[in-house]
Amino acid sequence: MPYMSILRSMSVLRFRYFVFSLALGYWLYQFTTTNYDTVGWQFRHLTFWGLTGAVYVAWLMLSLSRKGLPPAHNSLVSSVAVLNAMVVFLYWKLYFIDPSLVNGNGPIVWHQEYYLHLCGPLLMIIDALFLNRSFKHSLRGVLMTIMICIAYIIWSEAIVGPFNIEPVGSVTSGLPYPFLNDMIFTERALFYATTIATALMIYAGFWLFGKLLPRLIGQKFL
Repeated sequence: MPYMSILRSMSVLRFRYFVFSLALGYWLYQFTTTNYDTVGWQFRHLTFWGLTGAVYVAWLMLSLSRKGLPPAHNSLVSSVAVLNAMVVFLYWKLYFIDPSLVNGNGPIVWHQEYYLHLCGPLLMIIDALFLNRSFKHSLRGVLMTIMICIAYIIWSEAIVGPFNIEPVGSVTSGLPYPFLNDMIFTERALFYATTIATALMIYAGFWLFGKLLPRLIGQKFL
């Protein structure tokens, strides 16, 4: 059994090296493609918030494995996992309605699109659910999730929107995603409230899955 435990630890370490290297690479790559004439740069977009959180969390998880420490940072890891799940949900929901709703400047490079909006978040969620098992301290994780959502809304409405002139919509301009500029404030407020509620539902789903996980695959494998 010690051999199996060592083998599992080595596999997790390799996985976390891979996840961190990939996340950091794409994070740095964004600085080569962003428009520096805009206020907020790539930080205007929720996707980059998710990616930034994923890089930081991937580093924390890698540090745990390198030092042989048990799972930790549950509140942060769980909230960032939910943030990345929201990136996937919102992007593809809007993309399948009309790609211009999220990609106002035209399509992005295919490998970047699928990493940022599918593969990267999935790797983050796998670690949070199966390796670190982060959905334990639900109250603190929920509060942190709400704080991240509110912080991004304030960032978008108070800084990004007023200090940028594009994208241009039928109602306003400067907000990070084209479709937001076609909404009056009350419509945007409703959208933000619905988005926060969706994030909490995703958190609840991950929490429930984490509770059922030992029964699904057997305690001896965890």
